[in-house]
Amino acid sequence: MTIVSGKERPVQKHVLVIPFPAQGHMIPLLDLTRKLASNPSLAITVVTTPANRPLLSALLSSHPSIHTLLLPFPHHPSVPPGIENVKDMPHLIRAITLSLSHLHRPLLRWLRSHPSPPTLIISDMFLGWTQNLGLPRLVFSPSAAFTFSTMCFLWIHLPKPTNHPSDVVSYHTLPNSPEFPWCQVSPMFRSYTAGDEDSENLKEWFLGNLASWGLLVNSFADLERPYFDFLTKELGHDRVWAVGPLLPEDESSVKDRGGTSSVSVNDVVSWLDKMEERKVVYICFGSQSILSGDQKEAIKSGLVKSGVHFVWSIKEEKEEAENEDEFNGKGLVIRGWAPQLVILRHRAVGAFLTHCGWNSVLEAVVAGVPMLAWPMTADQFINATLLVDELKIARRVCEGAQTVPDSDSLARVLADSVSGNGAEMSRALELKDAALHAVREGGSSHRDLQCFVERILSPLD
Repeated sequence: MTIVSGKERPVQKHVLVIPFPAQGHMIPLLDLTRKLASNPSLAITVVTTPANRPLLSALLSSHPSIHTLLLPFPHHPSVPPGIENVKDMPHLIRAITLSLSHLHRPLLRWLRSHPSPPTLIISDMFLGWTQNLGLPRLVFSPSAAFTFSTMCFLWIHLPKPTNHPSDVVSYHTLPNSPEFPWCQVSPMFRSYTAGDEDSENLKEWFLGNLASWGLLVNSFADLERPYFDFLTKELGHDRVWAVGPLLPEDESSVKDRGGTSSVSVNDVVSWLDKMEERKVVYICFGSQSILSGDQKEAIKSGLVKSGVHFVWSIKEEKEEAENEDEFNGKGLVIRGWAPQLVILRHRAVGAFLTHCGWNSVLEAVVAGVPMLAWPMTADQFINATLLVDELKIARRVCEGAQTVPDSDSLARVLADSVSGNGAEMSRALELKDAALHAVREGGSSHRDLQCFVERILSPLD
């Protein structure tokens, strides 16, 4: 193991931060870490592995006081050598979760040998084994309070697998008693087999989340109040803090979130500057989803038929470029990483066709952009239900990772989404104001973060 030291300073509490190596998990936890690092009473050490350390570069350059603890990535038979992040292999999320549990012993040795060991842990909700490191632990949920509530339900009640993928699981203890078909239930839970050692470990770790000292959620009270109330009751204490949306605080850092792209940020902005206000559809399905050929053809056809202007971010970088001539100059296609925050915050963008990953959802909420929901896996179905049925800031256009939308129907939805007639727009602007107010001084998330810091600087009960 390697310890990289930052600048020393007098502190009252030492916090150990342990992210899960997936982009959608790491980015918000590192945003939270950045906020905590601004408090001189807190010393922070972030645990990482060699391949993931570059993801900390921006955080460490802006906060040199932060220490890093570099540990070798543990071997797992299902994880190919050199793979330490689920970005390129999302189907390995379960195997990587199991593999990371083997950091338990190295972490214990480090804790016992450190001259000023941490006094508490903040770790991702997929790292429930950190509950057994002998320190008070706070779970960090990069997902919605709604999602975390469903995970509590699943691992407590253990609903049985069904013989048909469309059979329904009822989350009957949650607000509004939501129901989802078995195929839309958490893939991690669906992998559970009673008596299997790995499955029983996963169950123990997720139940460890419920036994933790506290919970931090990347959301805000006005977005999910019923689910925060549910979690406070379910966990049996008030140490539940809504600290989101966790996003960059200044425009300069907005441009640096992500990877390589086929189009520069300046070129994207220049293209958008030529468009009318709220007339552009932005299309992106996150860092992990790869569209099939049929799905891409359906989207292309829908775009051509709709006649809308659009920016389309496509994950695959090496595939042959799209023939943009077929769009009659109406579209901008980006391969690789897209500067999503910059795009969503531009005045020209009026709708977002999205897979409903939680980070994308929050970025759209903060930008005041209504969504067109195409959930594909994991918590995306839950997020879509929240957006469409409860918050009324989105409409469903498709569901499922293999589903191919009807291009005529998609064209009508795309055209209508930027026609100025959508009821979702006014609600999206209301939630934008609520989100921005939540993170400003005196807002609910700002107060929760202050309250959390005050609690951990005091003797922990």
